[in-house]
Amino acid sequence: MEGEEQPGQGQDDTASGEESQVNASRLDLHARRGLVTGAGSGIGRAITLELADRTCSLVLVGRRAGPLEEVADLVREQGGRAWVVTADLTSEGEPERAVAESVQALAGLDLLVNNAGNVRAGALDEDIDVPDIYAMVRLNLLAPILATRAALPHLREAGTAHGQAAVLGIASGAALVGVPYYSVYAATKAGLARFDEALRRELTGTGIHVATSYPGATETHMMVSSQAGADLGFERRPVDEVASEIVAALEAREADINTQRPERRELQELNITDPPAVDARLAPTLGALREAVRNHRSI
Repeated sequence: MEGEEQPGQGQDDTASGEESQVNASRLDLHARRGLVTGAGSGIGRAITLELADRTCSLVLVGRRAGPLEEVADLVREQGGRAWVVTADLTSEGEPERAVAESVQALAGLDLLVNNAGNVRAGALDEDIDVPDIYAMVRLNLLAPILATRAALPHLREAGTAHGQAAVLGIASGAALVGVPYYSVYAATKAGLARFDEALRRELTGTGIHVATSYPGATETHMMVSSQAGADLGFERRPVDEVASEIVAALEAREADINTQRPERRELQELNITDPPAVDARLAPTLGALREAVRNHRSI
């Protein structure tokens, strides 16, 4: 564990049942204690800085200490508090350890952001190796399930105390429309979305809100190795803009937070009403799409 001078009490000690009544229609993220996985870059970094603007106390989890420390410094400059936990969340016991160290640093937990993820695109039988399949399943789906399970006792305590606890899963637009050459990635993100949905219903009345975000193509390091652009439906949005929308929607207690561009949302609606029409629309692009994404890998 690396971070501030000494682990201290979170800033929720004065929270009460009255607070939960006053803010029942909105999720109050001000001065909350949060854990963000994959916080060193991309959407995780941008969400972390959004939370820092709300003077949150945050534990930043990821594989590389350097980027995490840089973000932690920015959190402190913006008025928040920050600690760093380095962990490979695909390894046995690491999601649980990250949660335990976070709870120790923060003296509790109000918010869990399951953001860490990876991708390997390409034809399933020709481009994607078995180790990459395991890596996506372990990080995109198994790690958030295990981290959430470990965090739930602490989130329940926060939910009982002030009714403002939350779990946020960062899924993908691929969870809503299966995109060619992203079959395994889509499966893991759809799994995360259904996990969040079921858990939200399971936790009704506990003071814990569960939400899932569905970003489309976003300007992040994760997308550097992809050559797919607007002509193939992958026009990228600025990461800060996406993160701002996600956090604002979380505060509004939205359950499904869709930050995709309008054309992708239209495809999503068509996929509900007429899936074969989506097949037909995408078919002419298959060759070009495979060439554009066959080297897309962030593992």
